[in-house]
Amino acid sequence: MAVLQVNFLSKYLMMNTMATVIIPTLASKDLQSPLEDVYSREKRFPVLYLLHGFLGDHTDWLRYTSIERYANEKGIAVIMPSAYNSFYTDMAYGIRCWSYISEELPLVMRSLFPISDKRDDNFVAGLSMGGYGAMKLALGRPDLFSGGASLSGALDIVELVESADSISKPFHINLFGDLTKVEGSENDLFYLAEKLKEGRLETPRIYIGCGTEDRLYPANVRFKEHLQRLGYNVTYEEGPGGHEWSFWDRYIKKVLDWISSY
Repeated sequence: MAVLQVNFLSKYLMMNTMATVIIPTLASKDLQSPLEDVYSREKRFPVLYLLHGFLGDHTDWLRYTSIERYANEKGIAVIMPSAYNSFYTDMAYGIRCWSYISEELPLVMRSLFPISDKRDDNFVAGLSMGGYGAMKLALGRPDLFSGGASLSGALDIVELVESADSISKPFHINLFGDLTKVEGSENDLFYLAEKLKEGRLETPRIYIGCGTEDRLYPANVRFKEHLQRLGYNVTYEEGPGGHEWSFWDRYIKKVLDWISSY
């Protein structure tokens, strides 16, 4: 397994940014294989874009979980970008993180690393704010991702902005602009799911996991039921746990198992 910290200039962010990258290398089953087979220029790994939560960055998953070991066991490359507190959107008053994550980042990573560009080999997942971002990417770029996974995701953005207090409201305005127009917009996951179904395009497979003690648990259940009513292929798992790394460490392994099962 190779772990790399990548710094590069982003056109859409208009600044230098960072990503942590995991590339499978020599696994125990490869010890008897010729080096030319293990380190082949033609090898292209399936890839998971793994998104951090609010207040996090590109190092979180590597620091707080065993994602490196889990990914190596599955032979899956993992791209972990920094997205700041953008909610993975083109902010009304701020950075263009949606354009960066959905367009620029995959091009940069494919130019640098041996990862597949096939839709069937590309997945996205995240926790909390990153769970929202993962669902937005899966539903907004079904041409790029064949599956999306959310862990403890902030999936009901309409409820989130409507419940904003005097401290968080200015932050949400910076993100989305007029908060009365969030519902039914490209930032509303419930709307995105309906829009994609109406367009009769190929829909991604969806995984949702949430702890039963998590404050976001009701919103996760609502979104899961919404997708099921629309006819999406949804895998849903819940169990004891709150909004915490011990839960996400257990469930990211389940996500990798889910990815590998197809």
